[in-house]
Amino acid sequence: MLNFNLPRYLPSADELPDSDETPVDNELQELIPGLLKAILLLLWSERMDWFFGVDMGIYYHPDKPPIVPDGFLSLGVERFYDEELRPSYVLWDEQVLPMLVLEVVSQNYRKEYSDKLDDYAALGVLYYVIYSSRRRRKPHLEVHKLVNGKYELQPGNPVW
Repeated sequence: MLNFNLPRYLPSADELPDSDETPVDNELQELIPGLLKAILLLLWSERMDWFFGVDMGIYYHPDKPPIVPDGFLSLGVERFYDEELRPSYVLWDEQVLPMLVLEVVSQNYRKEYSDKLDDYAALGVLYYVIYSSRRRRKPHLEVHKLVNGKYELQPGNPVW
């Protein structure tokens, strides 16, 4: 699953940058992932086997910059509290790929429908969710599922 031809030395999350210093473009980029995380905290309060990151870098190779979705969900990883909080999500440490990533389209288009879609597919993320409040003729919310290495837009209302 995480076989990316990595070099021998792999830095820890503490040794990698934890921010790209890029500010969010609008409130929705913080509100939507934050709301989803709050809902999961309520629904899964007893579970300690999941992690939802907001504006956190996902490191997939130590020599490449991280991918930074607005939000992502990983199942099967330990949820930490207090001093054990993650500064970033390092795949070679976690050994669990996020199953869902969320991108909120901002006023400054950041290739959510092209490059990011391809990047997440190459990693093997099962669900790629895009929310755009600015779309006029297409749905505001799109859920894409990875099928045979390519994302397929899920028809109808695929929100669980």
